[in-house]
Amino acid sequence: MGAGFVVRGATVLDGSGGEPQVADVVVRDGRIYSVVPSGEAIAISLRESMDHSPQPLSSVSGVGESEERRRTGGEGVSECEKVHKLTDVGAEPDLADIDGDGFYLAPGFIDCHCHDDLAMLQDPDRPEKIVQGVTTVVVGNCGFSLFPCTASSKDSLRSHAGGLLGSVGLNEVFEGVDAYSKALLDRGIALNVVPLVGHGPLRLEVLGFDPRAATFDERRRMADRLESQLNHGAAGLSLGLVYPPSAFADREELLALCKAAARCGKPVAAHIRSYEAGLLDATHEFLDLLRESSARGVLSHLQAAGRPNWGLVTQALDALEGACKEGIDVSFDMYPYLAGSSYALQLLPPSALAGGVEALKSKFRSPEERAQLWARIEAAGVDSEGWQSKINVIGWESVLIAGTEVASLKELEGKTIADAAVSGTCHPFDILERLVLEENGATALVLFQLAEADSRAAFSHPLHMVGSDGIPRREGRPHPRAYGAFPRVLNKLAATDHWFSLADAVRRMTSEPAKRFGLNDRGWIRPGAVADLVLFEPTFRDTATYEDPRRLAQGARYVWVSGRAVLAEHKPTGIRPGRVLSG
Repeated sequence: MGAGFVVRGATVLDGSGGEPQVADVVVRDGRIYSVVPSGEAIAISLRESMDHSPQPLSSVSGVGESEERRRTGGEGVSECEKVHKLTDVGAEPDLADIDGDGFYLAPGFIDCHCHDDLAMLQDPDRPEKIVQGVTTVVVGNCGFSLFPCTASSKDSLRSHAGGLLGSVGLNEVFEGVDAYSKALLDRGIALNVVPLVGHGPLRLEVLGFDPRAATFDERRRMADRLESQLNHGAAGLSLGLVYPPSAFADREELLALCKAAARCGKPVAAHIRSYEAGLLDATHEFLDLLRESSARGVLSHLQAAGRPNWGLVTQALDALEGACKEGIDVSFDMYPYLAGSSYALQLLPPSALAGGVEALKSKFRSPEERAQLWARIEAAGVDSEGWQSKINVIGWESVLIAGTEVASLKELEGKTIADAAVSGTCHPFDILERLVLEENGATALVLFQLAEADSRAAFSHPLHMVGSDGIPRREGRPHPRAYGAFPRVLNKLAATDHWFSLADAVRRMTSEPAKRFGLNDRGWIRPGAVADLVLFEPTFRDTATYEDPRRLAQGARYVWVSGRAVLAEHKPTGIRPGRVLSG
Protein backbone atom coordinates (compact mmCIF):
# COMPACT_ATOMS: atom_id res chain seq x y z
CA MET A 1 0.00 0.00 0.00
CA GLY A 2 1.20 3.46 -0.85
CA ALA A 3 1.31 6.40 1.50
CA GLY A 4 -1.88 8.31 2.22
CA PHE A 5 -3.23 10.38 5.09
CA VAL A 6 -5.36 10.14 8.19
CA VAL A 7 -7.89 12.73 9.34
CA ARG A 8 -8.07 12.45 13.12
CA GLY A 9 -10.91 13.44 15.37
CA ALA A 10 -13.28 14.96 12.81
CA THR A 11 -17.03 14.69 13.20
CA VAL A 12 -17.82 12.30 10.36
CA LEU A 13 -21.01 12.70 8.32
CA ASP A 14 -20.75 9.47 6.35
CA GLY A 15 -23.43 10.15 3.74
CA SER A 16 -26.02 7.73 5.11
CA GLY A 17 -28.01 10.42 6.92
CA GLY A 18 -27.42 8.63 10.21
CA GLU A 19 -25.92 9.97 13.41
CA PRO A 20 -22.53 11.70 13.06
CA GLN A 21 -19.55 10.16 14.84
CA VAL A 22 -16.18 11.48 15.91
CA ALA A 23 -13.68 9.28 14.11
CA ASP A 24 -10.29 8.85 12.48
CA VAL A 25 -10.46 8.20 8.74
CA VAL A 26 -7.49 6.57 7.02
CA VAL A 27 -6.98 6.97 3.26
CA ARG A 28 -4.58 4.87 1.18
CA ASP A 29 -4.15 4.70 -2.60
CA GLY A 30 -7.07 7.01 -3.22
CA ARG A 31 -9.60 5.00 -1.23
CA ILE A 32 -10.85 4.96 2.33
CA TYR A 33 -8.94 2.25 4.17
CA SER A 34 -10.60 2.42 7.57
CA VAL A 35 -12.90 4.46 9.80
CA VAL A 36 -12.14 4.29 13.52
CA PRO A 37 -14.05 5.88 16.43
CA SER A 38 -12.12 8.55 18.27
CA GLY A 39 -12.63 8.16 21.99
CA GLU A 40 -16.04 7.29 23.33
CA ALA A 41 -18.16 9.93 21.58
CA ILE A 42 -19.63 7.95 18.67
CA ALA A 43 -22.67 10.12 17.99
CA ILE A 44 -22.88 13.50 19.65
CA SER A 45 -24.43 16.82 18.91
CA LEU A 46 -22.50 19.68 17.47
CA ARG A 47 -23.11 21.79 20.55
CA GLU A 48 -21.52 19.09 22.71
CA SER A 49 -18.59 18.41 20.39
CA MET A 50 -17.93 21.99 19.28
CA ASP A 51 -18.95 24.20 22.18
CA HIS A 52 -15.82 26.23 21.52
CA SER A 53 -17.04 27.12 18.01
CA PRO A 54 -18.82 30.47 17.78
CA GLN A 55 -21.62 29.74 15.29
CA PRO A 56 -22.07 25.99 14.75
CA LEU A 57 -23.84 24.73 11.67
CA SER A 58 -26.35 22.44 13.30
CA SER A 59 -27.28 20.36 16.29
CA VAL A 60 -26.35 17.43 14.03
CA SER A 61 -29.18 15.38 15.41
CA GLY A 62 -29.33 12.37 13.11
CA VAL A 63 -32.19 11.31 10.90
CA GLY A 64 -33.54 9.04 13.62
CA GLU A 65 -34.94 5.54 13.44
CA SER A 66 -38.48 6.46 12.39
CA GLU A 67 -37.31 8.75 9.57
CA GLU A 68 -34.76 6.18 8.42
CA ARG A 69 -37.41 3.47 8.33
CA ARG A 70 -39.68 5.76 6.31
CA ARG A 71 -36.91 6.56 3.85
CA THR A 72 -35.95 2.90 3.38
CA GLY A 73 -39.52 1.70 3.11
CA GLY A 74 -39.61 0.09 6.55
CA GLU A 75 -36.60 -2.10 5.86
CA GLY A 76 -34.58 -0.69 8.73
CA VAL A 77 -31.08 0.72 8.30
CA SER A 78 -29.71 1.74 4.93
CA GLU A 79 -27.49 -0.50 2.84
CA CYS A 80 -24.57 1.74 3.67
CA GLU A 81 -25.02 1.10 7.38
CA LYS A 82 -25.29 -2.66 6.77
CA VAL A 83 -21.91 -2.81 5.07
CA HIS A 84 -20.13 -0.02 6.97
CA LYS A 85 -17.72 -1.55 9.46
CA LEU A 86 -15.50 0.35 11.84
CA THR A 87 -12.10 -1.31 11.86
CA ASP A 88 -9.22 -0.82 14.26
CA VAL A 89 -6.05 0.95 13.27
CA GLY A 90 -3.06 1.88 15.32
CA ALA A 91 -0.35 4.41 14.68
CA GLU A 92 0.29 5.02 10.98
CA PRO A 93 3.78 6.51 10.74
CA ASP A 94 3.78 6.56 6.91
CA LEU A 95 0.62 8.63 6.70
CA ALA A 96 0.25 12.40 6.69
CA ASP A 97 -1.62 13.36 9.84
CA ILE A 98 -4.40 15.96 9.60
CA ASP A 99 -6.03 17.23 12.77
CA GLY A 100 -9.78 17.20 12.17
CA ASP A 101 -10.81 18.16 15.70
CA GLY A 102 -13.50 20.83 15.50
CA PHE A 103 -14.24 20.13 11.82
CA TYR A 104 -16.72 18.05 9.85
CA LEU A 105 -15.62 15.39 7.37
CA ALA A 106 -18.12 14.42 4.67
CA PRO A 107 -18.06 12.68 1.30
CA GLY A 108 -17.30 15.11 -1.50
CA PHE A 109 -20.48 16.78 -2.66
CA ILE A 110 -22.03 15.70 -5.96
CA ASP A 111 -23.69 18.49 -7.92
CA CYS A 112 -26.35 16.32 -9.52
CA HIS A 113 -27.70 19.08 -11.76
CA CYS A 114 -25.50 21.78 -13.24
CA HIS A 115 -24.49 23.25 -16.57
CA ASP A 116 -20.72 23.10 -16.21
CA ASP A 117 -20.20 21.35 -19.56
CA LEU A 118 -18.32 24.23 -21.15
CA ALA A 119 -16.75 25.57 -17.96
CA MET A 120 -15.01 22.23 -17.37
CA LEU A 121 -13.27 22.70 -20.72
CA GLN A 122 -12.46 26.38 -20.30
CA ASP A 123 -11.53 26.40 -16.60
CA PRO A 124 -10.60 22.87 -15.52
CA ASP A 125 -9.53 23.95 -12.00
CA ARG A 126 -13.02 25.20 -11.02
CA PRO A 127 -12.06 26.97 -7.77
CA GLU A 128 -15.62 28.20 -7.14
CA LYS A 129 -16.79 24.57 -7.04
CA ILE A 130 -13.89 23.25 -5.00
CA VAL A 131 -14.38 25.77 -2.19
CA GLN A 132 -17.99 24.55 -1.92
CA GLY A 133 -16.77 21.01 -1.30
CA VAL A 134 -17.96 19.78 -4.68
CA THR A 135 -15.95 16.89 -6.11
CA THR A 136 -18.26 15.64 -8.88
CA VAL A 137 -20.52 17.45 -11.36
CA VAL A 138 -23.31 15.94 -13.46
CA VAL A 139 -23.43 17.84 -16.77
CA GLY A 140 -25.53 17.66 -19.92
CA ASN A 141 -28.73 18.61 -18.10
CA CYS A 142 -31.99 20.07 -19.46
CA GLY A 143 -31.36 18.54 -22.89
CA PHE A 144 -28.14 20.55 -23.41
CA SER A 145 -24.85 18.73 -23.97
CA LEU A 146 -21.83 19.44 -26.14
CA PHE A 147 -22.21 16.10 -27.93
CA PRO A 148 -23.14 14.25 -30.09
CA CYS A 149 -23.00 16.01 -33.43
CA THR A 150 -22.25 15.34 -37.06
CA ALA A 151 -20.55 17.66 -39.51
CA SER A 152 -23.97 18.88 -40.64
CA SER A 153 -25.32 19.54 -37.12
CA LYS A 154 -22.17 21.00 -35.57
CA ASP A 155 -23.03 24.66 -36.12
CA SER A 156 -26.61 24.14 -34.96
CA LEU A 157 -25.34 22.50 -31.78
CA ARG A 158 -22.93 25.36 -31.12
CA SER A 159 -25.81 27.82 -31.41
CA HIS A 160 -28.17 25.69 -29.32
CA ALA A 161 -25.71 25.06 -26.49
CA GLY A 162 -24.35 28.59 -26.64
CA GLY A 163 -27.75 30.05 -25.84
CA LEU A 164 -27.55 28.61 -22.33
CA LEU A 165 -23.82 28.09 -21.72
CA GLY A 166 -22.32 31.13 -23.45
CA SER A 167 -20.37 31.22 -26.72
CA VAL A 168 -19.21 27.76 -27.79
CA GLY A 169 -16.05 27.54 -29.90
CA LEU A 170 -15.47 25.51 -33.04
CA ASN A 171 -13.61 22.84 -31.07
CA GLU A 172 -15.98 22.79 -28.10
CA VAL A 173 -18.66 20.51 -29.56
CA PHE A 174 -17.91 16.86 -30.13
CA GLU A 175 -18.87 13.91 -32.27
CA GLY A 176 -19.53 11.82 -29.18
CA VAL A 177 -19.02 11.34 -25.47
CA ASP A 178 -15.66 9.66 -25.99
CA ALA A 179 -14.31 12.76 -27.75
CA TYR A 180 -15.74 15.07 -25.07
CA SER A 181 -14.19 12.89 -22.35
CA LYS A 182 -10.84 12.88 -24.10
CA ALA A 183 -10.86 16.66 -24.38
CA LEU A 184 -11.50 16.93 -20.63
CA LEU A 185 -8.84 14.42 -19.65
CA ASP A 186 -6.25 15.84 -22.07
CA ARG A 187 -6.59 19.17 -20.26
CA GLY A 188 -6.78 17.56 -16.84
CA ILE A 189 -9.75 18.35 -14.59
CA ALA A 190 -9.90 19.05 -10.88
CA LEU A 191 -13.36 17.50 -10.46
CA ASN A 192 -15.06 14.35 -11.65
CA VAL A 193 -17.51 14.77 -14.53
CA VAL A 194 -20.63 12.67 -15.10
CA PRO A 195 -21.81 13.42 -18.68
CA LEU A 196 -25.44 13.02 -19.75
CA VAL A 197 -26.57 12.91 -23.37
CA GLY A 198 -28.78 15.89 -24.16
CA HIS A 199 -31.93 15.29 -26.16
CA GLY A 200 -31.35 18.55 -28.04
CA PRO A 201 -28.22 17.36 -29.88
CA LEU A 202 -29.87 14.04 -30.75
CA ARG A 203 -32.80 15.82 -32.37
CA LEU A 204 -30.61 18.40 -34.10
CA GLU A 205 -28.71 15.58 -35.83
CA VAL A 206 -31.89 14.09 -37.25
CA LEU A 207 -34.50 16.86 -37.60
CA GLY A 208 -32.77 20.14 -36.89
CA PHE A 209 -35.32 22.73 -35.71
CA ASP A 210 -38.18 21.18 -37.68
CA PRO A 211 -41.20 21.52 -35.33
CA ARG A 212 -42.84 18.20 -36.12
CA ALA A 213 -43.13 14.71 -34.74
CA ALA A 214 -40.35 12.32 -35.66
CA THR A 215 -41.12 9.42 -37.97
CA PHE A 216 -40.51 5.81 -36.92
CA ASP A 217 -37.18 5.78 -38.75
CA GLU A 218 -36.13 9.09 -37.19
CA ARG A 219 -37.03 7.82 -33.71
CA ARG A 220 -34.96 4.71 -34.34
CA ARG A 221 -31.96 6.76 -35.49
CA MET A 222 -32.10 8.94 -32.36
CA ALA A 223 -32.49 5.91 -30.07
CA ASP A 224 -29.60 4.09 -31.74
CA ARG A 225 -27.41 7.16 -31.43
CA LEU A 226 -28.33 7.48 -27.76
CA GLU A 227 -27.56 3.83 -27.03
CA SER A 228 -24.18 4.21 -28.71
CA GLN A 229 -23.36 7.17 -26.47
CA LEU A 230 -24.51 5.38 -23.34
CA ASN A 231 -22.44 2.33 -24.24
CA HIS A 232 -19.37 4.52 -24.77
CA GLY A 233 -19.46 6.16 -21.35
CA ALA A 234 -22.34 8.62 -21.12
CA ALA A 235 -24.14 8.33 -17.79
CA GLY A 236 -27.75 8.92 -18.85
CA LEU A 237 -30.22 10.88 -20.97
CA SER A 238 -31.45 14.40 -20.26
CA LEU A 239 -34.61 15.99 -21.63
CA GLY A 240 -35.32 19.72 -21.90
CA LEU A 241 -38.95 19.83 -22.88
CA VAL A 242 -39.41 23.61 -22.79
CA TYR A 243 -36.36 24.22 -25.00
CA PRO A 244 -36.63 23.80 -28.78
CA PRO A 245 -35.89 21.51 -30.50
CA SER A 246 -36.62 19.12 -27.59
CA ALA A 247 -39.95 20.88 -27.04
CA PHE A 248 -41.15 19.61 -30.43
CA ALA A 249 -40.91 15.93 -29.42
CA ASP A 250 -44.05 13.85 -28.98
CA ARG A 251 -44.66 10.95 -26.61
CA GLU A 252 -43.54 8.27 -29.08
CA GLU A 253 -40.16 9.94 -29.54
CA LEU A 254 -39.59 10.43 -25.83
CA LEU A 255 -40.68 6.90 -25.03
CA ALA A 256 -38.27 5.45 -27.59
CA LEU A 257 -35.40 7.37 -25.99
CA CYS A 258 -36.40 6.45 -22.43
CA LYS A 259 -36.56 2.78 -23.43
CA ALA A 260 -33.06 3.05 -24.87
CA ALA A 261 -31.81 4.49 -21.58
CA ALA A 262 -33.56 1.70 -19.66
CA ARG A 263 -31.95 -0.98 -21.85
CA CYS A 264 -28.57 0.47 -20.94
CA GLY A 265 -29.45 0.72 -17.24
CA LYS A 266 -29.01 4.51 -17.27
CA PRO A 267 -31.27 7.21 -15.76
CA VAL A 268 -33.38 9.86 -17.49
CA ALA A 269 -33.26 13.41 -16.11
CA ALA A 270 -36.02 15.71 -17.29
CA HIS A 271 -36.60 19.43 -17.41
CA ILE A 272 -40.33 18.82 -17.85
CA ARG A 273 -42.68 20.70 -20.19
CA SER A 274 -43.94 23.22 -17.67
CA TYR A 275 -43.14 24.61 -14.25
CA GLU A 276 -46.04 27.04 -14.46
CA ALA A 277 -49.75 26.17 -14.66
CA GLY A 278 -48.94 22.93 -16.47
CA LEU A 279 -46.67 21.59 -13.73
CA LEU A 280 -48.92 18.68 -12.74
CA ASP A 281 -49.63 17.59 -16.32
CA ALA A 282 -45.92 17.81 -17.10
CA THR A 283 -45.04 15.78 -14.00
CA HIS A 284 -47.53 13.07 -14.97
CA GLU A 285 -46.18 13.03 -18.54
CA PHE A 286 -42.69 12.30 -17.21
CA LEU A 287 -43.91 9.68 -14.75
CA ASP A 288 -45.84 7.97 -17.56
CA LEU A 289 -42.65 7.78 -19.63
CA LEU A 290 -40.81 6.19 -16.71
CA ARG A 291 -43.69 3.78 -16.09
CA GLU A 292 -43.84 2.62 -19.71
CA SER A 293 -40.07 2.47 -20.28
CA SER A 294 -39.00 1.07 -16.87
CA ALA A 295 -36.25 3.71 -16.78
CA ARG A 296 -35.27 5.31 -13.50
CA GLY A 297 -35.65 9.06 -13.46
CA VAL A 298 -34.84 12.45 -12.00
CA LEU A 299 -37.31 15.32 -12.27
CA SER A 300 -35.08 18.35 -12.61
CA HIS A 301 -35.38 21.39 -10.29
CA LEU A 302 -38.94 20.81 -9.05
CA GLN A 303 -40.64 24.20 -8.63
CA ALA A 304 -43.76 26.23 -9.40
CA ALA A 305 -43.02 29.52 -11.13
CA GLY A 306 -45.20 32.58 -10.64
CA ARG A 307 -47.58 33.53 -7.86
CA PRO A 308 -50.70 32.05 -9.53
CA ASN A 309 -48.98 28.65 -9.48
CA TRP A 310 -47.51 28.67 -5.99
CA GLY A 311 -48.64 25.68 -4.00
CA LEU A 312 -48.54 23.23 -6.92
CA VAL A 313 -45.25 21.75 -5.68
CA THR A 314 -47.06 19.87 -2.91
CA GLN A 315 -49.35 18.21 -5.45
CA ALA A 316 -46.37 17.33 -7.65
CA LEU A 317 -44.70 15.74 -4.62
CA ASP A 318 -47.85 13.68 -4.05
CA ALA A 319 -47.62 12.45 -7.64
CA LEU A 320 -43.97 11.46 -7.17
CA GLU A 321 -44.79 9.61 -3.95
CA GLY A 322 -47.62 7.78 -5.67
CA ALA A 323 -45.29 6.76 -8.48
CA CYS A 324 -42.76 5.41 -6.01
CA LYS A 325 -45.48 3.29 -4.41
CA GLU A 326 -46.19 1.83 -7.87
CA GLY A 327 -42.54 0.83 -8.15
CA ILE A 328 -41.39 3.69 -10.39
CA ASP A 329 -37.83 4.63 -9.49
CA VAL A 330 -37.85 8.44 -9.43
CA SER A 331 -36.39 11.31 -7.42
CA PHE A 332 -35.92 15.04 -8.00
CA ASP A 333 -33.41 17.82 -7.48
CA MET A 334 -33.71 21.47 -6.50
CA TYR A 335 -31.45 24.41 -5.63
CA PRO A 336 -31.67 26.56 -2.44
CA TYR A 337 -32.76 29.89 -3.92
CA LEU A 338 -36.07 31.55 -4.81
CA ALA A 339 -34.81 32.80 -8.18
CA GLY A 340 -34.04 30.72 -11.23
CA SER A 341 -31.85 31.42 -14.21
CA SER A 342 -32.04 30.84 -17.93
CA TYR A 343 -31.64 32.84 -21.13
CA ALA A 344 -33.84 35.24 -23.04
CA LEU A 345 -35.37 32.72 -25.44
CA GLN A 346 -37.15 31.04 -22.53
CA LEU A 347 -39.49 34.03 -22.32
CA LEU A 348 -40.92 33.06 -25.73
CA PRO A 349 -43.32 30.24 -26.59
CA PRO A 350 -41.46 27.19 -27.97
CA SER A 351 -43.34 27.37 -31.27
CA ALA A 352 -41.74 30.78 -31.91
CA LEU A 353 -38.44 28.89 -32.37
CA ALA A 354 -39.76 26.75 -35.22
CA GLY A 355 -37.00 26.86 -37.81
CA GLY A 356 -34.40 28.14 -35.37
CA VAL A 357 -33.19 31.51 -34.15
CA GLU A 358 -32.89 33.13 -37.58
CA ALA A 359 -36.52 32.30 -38.28
CA LEU A 360 -37.44 33.86 -34.93
CA LYS A 361 -35.57 37.04 -35.78
CA SER A 362 -37.53 37.24 -39.02
CA LYS A 363 -40.74 37.12 -36.98
CA PHE A 364 -39.58 40.12 -34.95
CA ARG A 365 -38.92 42.01 -38.18
CA SER A 366 -42.42 41.34 -39.45
CA PRO A 367 -44.86 43.89 -37.92
CA GLU A 368 -47.74 41.40 -37.95
CA GLU A 369 -45.78 38.51 -36.42
CA ARG A 370 -44.07 40.83 -33.94
CA ALA A 371 -47.46 42.01 -32.71
CA GLN A 372 -48.58 38.39 -32.31
CA LEU A 373 -45.48 37.55 -30.24
CA TRP A 374 -45.99 40.60 -28.03
CA ALA A 375 -49.59 39.64 -27.39
CA ARG A 376 -48.69 36.03 -26.51
CA ILE A 377 -45.88 37.03 -24.16
CA GLU A 378 -48.18 39.26 -22.09
CA ALA A 379 -51.39 37.22 -22.39
CA ALA A 380 -53.02 35.74 -19.30
CA GLY A 381 -53.87 32.09 -18.89
CA VAL A 382 -52.75 29.01 -20.81
CA ASP A 383 -52.90 29.23 -24.61
CA SER A 384 -53.98 26.65 -27.17
CA GLU A 385 -50.49 25.13 -27.20
CA GLY A 386 -50.56 24.60 -23.43
CA TRP A 387 -48.05 27.41 -22.87
CA GLN A 388 -48.35 29.96 -20.07
CA SER A 389 -46.42 33.20 -20.37
CA LYS A 390 -43.74 33.54 -17.73
CA ILE A 391 -43.93 37.31 -18.09
CA ASN A 392 -47.64 37.28 -17.27
CA VAL A 393 -47.13 35.34 -14.02
CA ILE A 394 -43.94 37.00 -12.73
CA GLY A 395 -43.79 40.38 -14.51
CA TRP A 396 -41.07 42.18 -16.44
CA GLU A 397 -39.85 43.62 -13.13
CA SER A 398 -38.85 40.13 -11.94
CA VAL A 399 -36.54 39.42 -14.89
CA LEU A 400 -32.93 40.52 -14.28
CA ILE A 401 -30.55 40.87 -17.22
CA ALA A 402 -27.60 38.99 -15.77
CA GLY A 403 -25.01 38.76 -18.51
CA THR A 404 -24.32 39.52 -22.16
CA GLU A 405 -21.38 39.05 -24.52
CA VAL A 406 -22.54 41.88 -26.80
CA ALA A 407 -21.03 45.33 -26.21
CA SER A 408 -24.19 47.19 -27.21
CA LEU A 409 -26.13 45.41 -24.45
CA LYS A 410 -23.58 45.81 -21.64
CA GLU A 411 -25.36 48.87 -20.29
CA LEU A 412 -28.34 46.64 -19.47
CA GLU A 413 -26.46 44.21 -17.20
CA GLY A 414 -27.71 44.29 -13.64
CA LYS A 415 -31.05 45.88 -14.57
CA THR A 416 -34.46 44.27 -14.71
CA ILE A 417 -36.11 44.37 -18.11
CA ALA A 418 -38.66 46.76 -16.61
CA ASP A 419 -35.94 49.13 -15.38
CA ALA A 420 -34.06 48.88 -18.68
CA ALA A 421 -37.25 49.91 -20.47
CA VAL A 422 -37.67 52.94 -18.23
CA SER A 423 -34.06 53.96 -18.86
CA GLY A 424 -34.53 53.50 -22.59
CA THR A 425 -37.96 55.19 -22.66
CA CYS A 426 -39.45 52.17 -24.37
CA HIS A 427 -41.64 49.16 -23.61
CA PRO A 428 -40.11 46.06 -21.94
CA PHE A 429 -40.99 44.05 -25.05
CA ASP A 430 -38.65 46.34 -26.99
CA ILE A 431 -35.84 45.33 -24.64
CA LEU A 432 -36.61 41.64 -25.21
CA GLU A 433 -36.55 42.30 -28.95
CA ARG A 434 -33.06 43.78 -28.62
CA LEU A 435 -31.86 40.71 -26.72
CA VAL A 436 -33.09 38.51 -29.55
CA LEU A 437 -31.91 40.60 -32.48
CA GLU A 438 -28.55 41.64 -31.03
CA GLU A 439 -27.59 38.44 -29.14
CA ASN A 440 -29.81 35.74 -30.65
CA GLY A 441 -31.72 35.52 -27.39
CA ALA A 442 -28.65 34.13 -25.59
CA THR A 443 -28.58 36.88 -22.93
CA ALA A 444 -28.42 35.34 -19.44
CA LEU A 445 -31.35 36.09 -17.13
CA VAL A 446 -32.14 35.66 -13.44
CA LEU A 447 -35.85 35.20 -12.75
CA PHE A 448 -37.38 35.92 -9.34
CA GLN A 449 -40.37 33.58 -9.41
CA LEU A 450 -40.56 31.05 -6.56
CA ALA A 451 -42.24 30.76 -3.15
CA GLU A 452 -40.52 29.96 0.14
CA ALA A 453 -43.25 27.48 1.12
CA ASP A 454 -42.79 25.52 -2.12
CA SER A 455 -39.03 25.49 -1.66
CA ARG A 456 -39.37 24.17 1.87
CA ALA A 457 -41.83 21.47 0.79
CA ALA A 458 -39.38 20.30 -1.87
CA PHE A 459 -36.25 20.43 0.28
CA SER A 460 -37.94 18.67 3.19
CA HIS A 461 -39.03 15.72 1.07
CA PRO A 462 -36.89 12.54 1.31
CA LEU A 463 -36.79 12.14 -2.51
CA HIS A 464 -34.97 15.48 -2.85
CA MET A 465 -31.33 15.83 -3.94
CA VAL A 466 -29.27 19.04 -4.08
CA GLY A 467 -28.38 20.32 -7.51
CA SER A 468 -27.10 23.86 -8.03
CA ASP A 469 -28.46 24.28 -11.58
CA GLY A 470 -25.52 26.66 -11.86
CA ILE A 471 -24.73 28.18 -15.26
CA PRO A 472 -21.12 29.40 -14.86
CA ARG A 473 -20.94 31.80 -17.79
CA ARG A 474 -17.92 34.06 -18.02
CA GLU A 475 -19.75 37.31 -18.52
CA GLY A 476 -21.89 39.49 -16.29
CA ARG A 477 -23.50 38.57 -13.00
CA PRO A 478 -24.41 34.88 -13.01
CA HIS A 479 -26.89 33.45 -10.53
CA PRO A 480 -25.08 33.06 -7.16
CA ARG A 481 -26.12 29.38 -6.97
CA ALA A 482 -23.07 28.49 -9.08
CA TYR A 483 -20.86 29.88 -6.29
CA GLY A 484 -22.72 29.04 -3.11
CA ALA A 485 -25.45 26.39 -3.37
CA PHE A 486 -23.86 23.67 -1.23
CA PRO A 487 -22.69 25.66 1.80
CA ARG A 488 -26.00 27.52 1.62
CA VAL A 489 -27.88 24.26 2.13
CA LEU A 490 -25.70 23.35 5.12
CA ASN A 491 -25.54 26.76 6.74
CA LYS A 492 -28.90 28.37 5.97
CA LEU A 493 -31.37 25.54 5.41
CA ALA A 494 -29.98 23.02 7.92
CA ALA A 495 -28.39 25.20 10.60
CA THR A 496 -30.42 28.39 10.58
CA ASP A 497 -33.82 27.39 9.18
CA HIS A 498 -33.78 23.82 10.56
CA TRP A 499 -35.44 22.28 7.51
CA PHE A 500 -33.50 19.06 8.15
CA SER A 501 -30.49 17.81 10.09
CA LEU A 502 -26.97 18.41 8.89
CA ALA A 503 -26.54 14.68 8.37
CA ASP A 504 -29.64 14.53 6.18
CA ALA A 505 -28.47 17.56 4.21
CA VAL A 506 -25.20 15.76 3.47
CA ARG A 507 -27.10 12.63 2.40
CA ARG A 508 -28.98 14.69 -0.20
CA MET A 509 -25.74 15.83 -1.80
CA THR A 510 -23.66 12.64 -1.51
CA SER A 511 -25.08 9.12 -1.28
CA GLU A 512 -28.45 9.91 -2.86
CA PRO A 513 -27.09 11.35 -6.13
CA ALA A 514 -24.37 8.67 -6.12
CA LYS A 515 -27.04 5.95 -6.09
CA ARG A 516 -29.21 7.76 -8.63
CA PHE A 517 -26.38 8.01 -11.16
CA GLY A 518 -24.77 4.64 -10.46
CA LEU A 519 -21.63 5.97 -8.74
CA ASN A 520 -21.42 2.98 -6.47
CA ASP A 521 -18.02 3.70 -4.90
CA ARG A 522 -18.60 7.38 -4.21
CA GLY A 523 -20.88 9.36 -1.91
CA TRP A 524 -20.04 7.52 1.33
CA ILE A 525 -17.37 7.45 4.00
CA ARG A 526 -16.82 3.73 4.45
CA PRO A 527 -13.94 1.32 3.82
CA GLY A 528 -13.36 0.75 0.12
CA ALA A 529 -15.05 3.92 -1.10
CA VAL A 530 -13.13 6.34 -3.31
CA ALA A 531 -11.71 9.11 -1.14
CA ASP A 532 -13.65 12.07 -2.49
CA LEU A 533 -13.89 14.05 0.75
CA VAL A 534 -14.42 17.53 2.18
CA LEU A 535 -13.23 18.75 5.58
CA PHE A 536 -15.09 21.91 6.57
CA GLU A 537 -15.55 24.29 9.47
CA PRO A 538 -18.74 24.65 11.50
CA THR A 539 -19.05 28.15 9.99
CA PHE A 540 -18.91 26.88 6.39
CA ARG A 541 -21.05 29.34 4.43
CA ASP A 542 -21.84 30.93 1.09
CA THR A 543 -21.02 34.60 0.47
CA ALA A 544 -22.25 35.06 -3.12
CA THR A 545 -25.20 37.43 -3.60
CA TYR A 546 -27.28 38.53 -6.58
CA GLU A 547 -25.39 41.85 -6.49
CA ASP A 548 -21.96 40.20 -6.12
CA PRO A 549 -22.47 36.62 -7.33
CA ARG A 550 -18.84 35.59 -7.83
CA ARG A 551 -17.81 35.74 -4.17
CA LEU A 552 -16.35 32.43 -3.08
CA ALA A 553 -17.71 30.26 -0.28
CA GLN A 554 -15.75 30.24 2.98
CA GLY A 555 -15.00 27.48 5.44
CA ALA A 556 -13.80 24.47 3.43
CA ARG A 557 -10.37 23.53 4.73
CA TYR A 558 -9.50 20.47 2.61
CA VAL A 559 -11.11 18.87 -0.44
CA TRP A 560 -9.81 15.58 -1.84
CA VAL A 561 -10.61 13.96 -5.18
CA SER A 562 -9.56 10.31 -5.30
CA GLY A 563 -7.43 10.95 -2.23
CA ARG A 564 -5.54 13.89 -3.75
CA ALA A 565 -5.98 17.36 -2.28
CA VAL A 566 -7.47 19.90 -4.69
CA LEU A 567 -7.92 22.28 -1.73
CA ALA A 568 -5.44 22.35 1.15
CA GLU A 569 -5.63 24.73 4.09
CA HIS A 570 -8.35 26.70 2.29
CA LYS A 571 -6.32 27.19 -0.91
CA PRO A 572 -6.70 25.43 -4.30
CA THR A 573 -3.65 23.32 -5.12
CA GLY A 574 -3.92 23.26 -8.92
CA ILE A 575 -3.88 19.45 -8.94
CA ARG A 576 -6.23 17.86 -11.49
CA PRO A 577 -7.09 14.31 -10.43
CA GLY A 578 -10.66 14.35 -11.77
CA ARG A 579 -12.10 11.58 -13.93
CA VAL A 580 -14.99 11.11 -16.32
CA LEU A 581 -17.50 8.77 -14.65
CA SER A 582 -20.06 6.78 -16.61
CA GLY A 583 -22.18 5.44 -13.75
